[in-house]
Amino acid sequence: MHRRFPLLLRAIAYGLRGGFLVRPFVIAVALGAAGALLSSAEERVPTLGAWVPFVLFPSRQDPQVAQVILSVIATSIMTVVSIVFAILLMTLTLASTQFSPRILISFVRDKNMQWTLGVFLGTFCYCMAAMPAARSLPTPFVPVVTVSGAMLLALVAVGWLVFFIHHISQSISVNNIVDRIARETEEVIDELMPEQRRFESMARPVEMNEAATPIPSQQSGYIRFIDIHRLLDLAKAWRIRVRVERRVGQFIPAGVPLIMVSREDRLDPLRITELLGAFDIGPTRTLQQDVEFGVIMIVDIALRAISPAVNDPSTAISCIDQLSRVLIRWLGRAPPEPVLYDPPHVARVLVPWIGIDGMFDTAFEQIRHYAATDLAVSLRLHGHRADRAAQRHKGGAAGPGATRGGGLGRIAGRGVNSAAAATPGGGGGNLTGSRLYQQPVRLASTRASPVHVIARSVATKLCTQPRVTRDRTDFHLRLALCNL
Repeated sequence: MHRRFPLLLRAIAYGLRGGFLVRPFVIAVALGAAGALLSSAEERVPTLGAWVPFVLFPSRQDPQVAQVILSVIATSIMTVVSIVFAILLMTLTLASTQFSPRILISFVRDKNMQWTLGVFLGTFCYCMAAMPAARSLPTPFVPVVTVSGAMLLALVAVGWLVFFIHHISQSISVNNIVDRIARETEEVIDELMPEQRRFESMARPVEMNEAATPIPSQQSGYIRFIDIHRLLDLAKAWRIRVRVERRVGQFIPAGVPLIMVSREDRLDPLRITELLGAFDIGPTRTLQQDVEFGVIMIVDIALRAISPAVNDPSTAISCIDQLSRVLIRWLGRAPPEPVLYDPPHVARVLVPWIGIDGMFDTAFEQIRHYAATDLAVSLRLHGHRADRAAQRHKGGAAGPGATRGGGLGRIAGRGVNSAAAATPGGGGGNLTGSRLYQQPVRLASTRASPVHVIARSVATKLCTQPRVTRDRTDFHLRLALCNL
């Protein structure tokens, strides 16, 4: 159990960081302690009140005035807190019904909302902690500095309320929602994939040739986090090989094999429990290691926007723009290692990660399908390729996806083979009946390679076909080839 403590601590920290508990609670406790300590310091050092200008607090001999000020501020703040909660719940309900229920996690993790609740609750706790110091018996005492601090906090709370209303009005804007989701997804990419992509040094898949023992999951839920380093340490210590059967973000029912382990004779119930303790499984997906979840949230908003009930192509176009931003960052980073070695050349842990095909399918396949009759959204999907081409041209060979024969080139190679196999006689196949796709493709100039030459020729052939159809292979082929 003690070895699982770091993973549990990480899961708890992530969950509490994304709620209205930790940050508001800490702020409230800090301000409450400040009120108690400041009033106690005034009792021990009465001369502290002389530092406050007489104009700010002239009634320094009447403790009842101080009590009234503190009680009025406390009661008013609690009224404002109820209003803040009402506005917040209304915003969350509106966002979940209009856009997607999955984006609630983005609202809950908003630091400005957490700070707003913290400031109001902290002001209330400050007044309550300072109120006992203002007394008439046995010796009249007025905590001048403490009461002045309460009045200052009341002014801050009023200004913060104005800021909160302004922030809420901006937060419910779909562009800001999608931008926030994209930024959080990019943060996950930066943490999970810090290195630049090197296409020439891709790891080859390693198979478990020896007999493997399945270890089933003990609970149902989504895989939210995998402690890779802990699995590697355990596999090295026990001289076994571990293969994870499902990647982060996938659902695993209880009783279904989660990992496959070699050398069954080296396993016991305690070791099995330690291996399963490296996985954080819960009822909902999170953005700890799940880049695909961020993409899914943006796709959900786009799909609801292009539905007949909403019919908002502008929102769908904004989502496609943000998906382009995320995919450019993702394509430019080296994927996590699928095989971990320790010592070198001894494969210990095999972990599946989502690939290029899977990420592109998640990002664009559903949008392409449901936007077939929407010209504006289809045009923006077409323009998404130009965005990546411009970024690639700007970054040069060192930019994302810019290495010679890189990831986009491999996508093109797979698309060429698929298109040739799907067409009678090995022809290029067709794309779509719109006039947009009947125009010749303008390809960005790059250093020639066999893949680029084949891709250009096939793309030109596909674009000049007189009769065309939609299918998934041709869409991905065009999406990738037009950036070469």
